[in-house]
Amino acid sequence: MNLADARAATLALLAARAPEATVCPSEVARAITAGDTQGVIATWRDAMPVVHAAVDVLVTEGLVRLSWRGKRLSARVGPYRIARDTRTR
Repeated sequence: MNLADARAATLALLAARAPEATVCPSEVARAITAGDTQGVIATWRDAMPVVHAAVDVLVTEGLVRLSWRGKRLSARVGPYRIARDTRTR
């Protein structure tokens, strides 16, 4: 499990949902640990630092945006949800 796995899982979860839908970072962590057949990651919580790092890259690339309780976040701080960033599309 690495940054590329977390990035791919984030984009795949978003692609499987309605365009305006969001995903929780913990959903991404659960998805990548469920696919961890080599047992590298003990729990989904252990995957969260890699998920956060991947989300930071996706925000920088303009592929996702972050929000919390319907309010847009400019950076990842505290709890957050991930959505497609449709401004650049």
